[in-house]
Amino acid sequence: MKYRPVYLLVSLVVIGVGLFSLFRWGLNLGVDFKGGAMAEYKTQNFISTEEATKKIEEKGITVSSAQKIGADSYLFRLGNINIEQRESINNILGELGGKSEELRFENVGPSIGPELIKKTVYALIIAASLILLWVTIQFKSFKFGTSAILAMLHDSLVLLGSFSLLGHFFGAEIDFLFVTAMLTILSFSVHDTIVVYDRVRESQKKLGGSLYDLANRAITETMVRSLNNSFTIIFMLVALVLLGGTTVKWFAIALLIGTVSGTYSSPFVAVPILVSWDELGRKLKRH
Repeated sequence: MKYRPVYLLVSLVVIGVGLFSLFRWGLNLGVDFKGGAMAEYKTQNFISTEEATKKIEEKGITVSSAQKIGADSYLFRLGNINIEQRESINNILGELGGKSEELRFENVGPSIGPELIKKTVYALIIAASLILLWVTIQFKSFKFGTSAILAMLHDSLVLLGSFSLLGHFFGAEIDFLFVTAMLTILSFSVHDTIVVYDRVRESQKKLGGSLYDLANRAITETMVRSLNNSFTIIFMLVALVLLGGTTVKWFAIALLIGTVSGTYSSPFVAVPILVSWDELGRKLKRH
């Protein structure tokens, strides 16, 4: 806890850069938010969806997903395209598969509309409130619950800011998989924080002493376990980023950023906030 100002400063800098990017460039919304087109093609020979996606995107066409749905049929979820671009896709698939035939083409609206976004926000607020209440009751302190929620908010801002930057510089899109990744990471963040809190509570019962010393002891005892747990996830996600293909690439990157942020925020954001709050409260009581 001696260096907690440094840990919090690092978090503030990362969040600050992300917020600047959000206000400056915003988020690069994908087909799930903006709508687009769905096209099904039949090819004479087998084609690689990875290679097809790469060649289609070289023509400036957004490909949200590409999947094989039959023996010789492929379904592409695309951004809004015109007739010339439809022909271009058909020609590309023809070059790759010997011969290509368009079986189906339809324009689709956004699958994540304003109403669904509103309900998701409400659900997050309700979930955060319940987590705050539960942690407060379990640890018999409002400070524990609030610190956990602030760490969860930290991870959300880090992930959103990161994807704003990735969207601006590398074309990363916000889609349904990103929303799934964010919700997954929030639960992971709270889970890791509670593990540290639980060790603080155990030491408090057995040893007593100041929260400062108890927090240092708890982080020391849980750090190896947290790192080992996180590295097993990180290794899998790195493999998925490198070998999983374009369809799940940004989903895996979102999980990877969230896992790293969640691993960091539990000992270096949630606990320092808790200790600082406790020390501030004691100082105010003395005065």
